[in-house]
Amino acid sequence: MNKVLIPLALLALTGATSLAQNKQEKRVENAGEVIKEILDVPDNVPQSLLDKAKCVIVLPSVVKFAIGFGGDYGRGVMTCRKGEDFNGPWGAPTMMALEGGSFGFQLGGQATDFVLLVMNEGGANGILAGKVKLGADAAAAAGPKGRDAAAASDVTLRAEILSYSRSRGLFAGVSLEGSTLRPDNGANKSLYGKEVPAKDIVLKEVVPSPASAKLLLATLNTKSPKNISGK
Repeated sequence: MNKVLIPLALLALTGATSLAQNKQEKRVENAGEVIKEILDVPDNVPQSLLDKAKCVIVLPSVVKFAIGFGGDYGRGVMTCRKGEDFNGPWGAPTMMALEGGSFGFQLGGQATDFVLLVMNEGGANGILAGKVKLGADAAAAAGPKGRDAAAASDVTLRAEILSYSRSRGLFAGVSLEGSTLRPDNGANKSLYGKEVPAKDIVLKEVVPSPASAKLLLATLNTKSPKNISGK
């Protein structure tokens, strides 16, 4: 009996592992589609800010599931420029989770894509190290659009994280203060097939980029191949 049960258990475990990996691969693919669609519109994210960003976080199709009570939850990816100073080409993604209060949805149940620009090393290292509360642990602001970047306030320019949302085709800067960002270590294990910390993925390049990240990285390396922050 046990000789039959053991192979069946292993088969079930293998199947569950494969399903979990496919789920994360789909999230990475969706993030690539979102960032391409957004960056293909010139008046969305200002080129000058994208070129200064150390990392980009993409959270596709975040849904508000508790109308009037917050409880929003989104999962996506974070990719950073390689190298100690975050000045190289865009590298392997780490899975991320966004949690917290209301994200300013116009309609309950409405799916919204979020794109966050991480503007300096402090912000990037903080997020990679663990849970970060936006507005408290990391200075965050709604990102300016297109030509508005030139008129951005000092608060915006000093922010470690600039955030944007896209819902029903409308793209705008959005404040995510009060919500938290954290590495999704369980999703990383599913995606890469082993436990690997977010910091090691980004800073030590211990795993190669998955095939599912091809569009995401190709888009960013085409749209912003070089960091111009000077830091």
